[in-house]
Amino acid sequence: MNDRNPPDEFADINEAVGEEWEAETTPYERIRHVVAHTYSPVSADAVADDARTAPKTARKHLNTLADEGFVETTPGEQGGTLYRRSPESLVVEQAADILEHVSTDELVTRIQEMREQLTEYRSEFGVDSPEELAVNQTNQALSETGSRDEIDPETIREWKTLRRNLAFANAALSIGNAEQFVDSDRRSTDDSVPA
Repeated sequence: MNDRNPPDEFADINEAVGEEWEAETTPYERIRHVVAHTYSPVSADAVADDARTAPKTARKHLNTLADEGFVETTPGEQGGTLYRRSPESLVVEQAADILEHVSTDELVTRIQEMREQLTEYRSEFGVDSPEELAVNQTNQALSETGSRDEIDPETIREWKTLRRNLAFANAALSIGNAEQFVDSDRRSTDDSVPA
């Protein structure tokens, strides 16, 4: 074991990086970054501390982000407001990422394949959802009268993941179709304006 201390230039690299982040970004950008990775409700003070800003500034920007739908608020135990990233903003972000990497035609094909896989799961296990399958499996284990083999937990996880991915893909397709509608509407409006 080495009892030597690290050299002074490495002693507080986190502080140096934090100072650089603070110098290169606005408080709003830092708060948005912090809350983008916040899935459990936290106080504005906690966000402010992580974002290297004042609690008053954090509250102001968190409320703006809440108005935009990026942040969800809940009342805290002591009466204060707690903040976390909204689930809807995650769906929109994931959908935008899908649209950036997958064509609409390919997306339609993948959605169809996922729907077919979900239908196969329902048919194979005789239930409509992975949650129902898990409950049935638990009930069979408790009664010890079930004749079915035990379902692999990985199958339940895969079914849940498939269902989540289908929801993301459907959201992406909806957003993509809305963008196409807006673009075609804009073009038809532009075409009708005399030059």
